[in-house]
Amino acid sequence: MKRPWMIAAAVVAAAGTLWLALVGFDSAVPVETAEVVAGPIGQYVDEQAVTRLPETYLITMPIAGRIEPIRLIEGAPVKQGQVVARIVERDLELAVQEARAAVERLDAAIEENAYNRVEETAHEQMQQFVESTKATVEAARARMEAGQARHDYAERNLARMQRLVEQNAASQDQVDRAMVDKVEAAVNFRQDQLVYAASLAIKAATDLMPVMVRQYIDRKSLTGAVLYKQKAEAEARLQQVLQDRDRGTMTSPVDGVVLDRLVTNERYLAAGTTLLEIGQLEHLETEADVLSLDVVDVQEGDAVEIYGPAIGLPRARGTVARIFPAGFTKISSLGVEQQRVKVIVTFNPDDLRRLRRERHLGVGYRVRVRIATEQKPSTLVIPRSALFRAADGQWQVYRVEAGRTFIRPVEVGIVNDEHVEIVAGLEAGNRVIPAPDSNLADGQRVATITRRAAH
Repeated sequence: MKRPWMIAAAVVAAAGTLWLALVGFDSAVPVETAEVVAGPIGQYVDEQAVTRLPETYLITMPIAGRIEPIRLIEGAPVKQGQVVARIVERDLELAVQEARAAVERLDAAIEENAYNRVEETAHEQMQQFVESTKATVEAARARMEAGQARHDYAERNLARMQRLVEQNAASQDQVDRAMVDKVEAAVNFRQDQLVYAASLAIKAATDLMPVMVRQYIDRKSLTGAVLYKQKAEAEARLQQVLQDRDRGTMTSPVDGVVLDRLVTNERYLAAGTTLLEIGQLEHLETEADVLSLDVVDVQEGDAVEIYGPAIGLPRARGTVARIFPAGFTKISSLGVEQQRVKVIVTFNPDDLRRLRRERHLGVGYRVRVRIATEQKPSTLVIPRSALFRAADGQWQVYRVEAGRTFIRPVEVGIVNDEHVEIVAGLEAGNRVIPAPDSNLADGQRVATITRRAAH
């Protein structure tokens, strides 16, 4: 049989255990809360970027040749028109002298070709020879006609002597002499014919001689035209080498600095070889590869914050200057294939001057850019970490009222890495729980630790 006091002790112990359980279940859980406040919020795209120049100026070999040593080093300032590189001058002068000599040689050849006095004299001589030959032909023809007359007379005389012999009126001796006269006359006549024919042939050849000389003179005029063309070609070549000589002294096109020196010592280089790269650091800008999903919200003229270790504090200001019209594929550091678009951001001139003076910012420096795509000067704002999704995907927050938590659905607007705009579901002055613990439940008692949303 149990004693009464033992029964009483057991009842008291059970009651104490139940009280402790009830008190423990309804004890206040300490949580940090943030107030729903009205303030500014912005949506932005944050990406890595690199500084660059919109344009650099390459000093290249204008022609193949031997370059003199280049003394300028990277970072050296240069002025517009300053000589920065030079082809060996002696090589260029020799090319000019050779081209000029070619022009002068052709001038002499043209002058020589234009001298026609010898040919004109020969033409006059040939004309006189033609006239002389014509007279010779006339004389040969007259002699042939006379020979024919003697030949005809000798034939008639022989026939008469032969008739007289038959009539015993002439002697045989007379007949024989008449025969000899006839033969001699025939031979002489034949010789006269041959001389006349030869004279005609000589005259035909002689008549061509003035034509031949005239054709030679005309041909010299054609040769002169060829020489003039050759001279024009030689003069063009001279102009080219004169231009090459001028180009052989290379100057800086702008006031700037040497970004890169690719050649130092004297050497023979091909045309087009790059020697120096010159840029103007006062035109420095940044280039960011923005995800194509984000770049659709970016517009030219959007305000930009430029920051990072290379920038320091305060952050620099900038503006979106240009968005490339075509994207490209880039592999991320995690090996993910991404579509990105290049966005060019220009510095605020005052900030750029400060960065050049204090940070010595140059080309190819790694920075970050935060492009503001939307801004609201005053709206309801809470920490982004206060949001969580319901099972149906609806955004929710834990709102704290009278020391208890209540799950409230909300509609959101602008969202950035730190804050979110509340369009509906909360009012200014309400308190929400940032980064709520997964063990929190709707209606649970909490002890609040107050903080104000920061911007």
